[in-house]
Amino acid sequence: MLDYTFDPFAVVVAWLYFCRARRLDDLLDLYDARGSLECACAGPYIYQGREDIARYWSPRLEKAVPHAFRLTELVPASSNNSPPIVLNYIAYDGMPARVRFLFTKAGKIAQTICTPLIQPSKAA
Repeated sequence: MLDYTFDPFAVVVAWLYFCRARRLDDLLDLYDARGSLECACAGPYIYQGREDIARYWSPRLEKAVPHAFRLTELVPASSNNSPPIVLNYIAYDGMPARVRFLFTKAGKIAQTICTPLIQPSKAA
């Protein structure tokens, strides 16, 4: 049973909505001031703090394909960190991706870790 003083699912849904609506400032407001974004899709790099995360998101929101930021799956994840949520979604470039969210106790995003989501190949 999830036992938090905030709704982590609502934060993730807001994150997805702000991405889809191209609302960069609102998206950044979801992150803690010391929050980070780790992206394996664009190479192993960690973006730290509002300005750095804005530098990551700004061009991606501008170049997003029309069907970007669509939810495919949203689930709680097993972890010692509290509370983790995993989101599978369509990334800005139309490719499937997975983001793992970790939160502060105040309900801000402490860390997002993004990886490409490998689609299972279809048997012939």
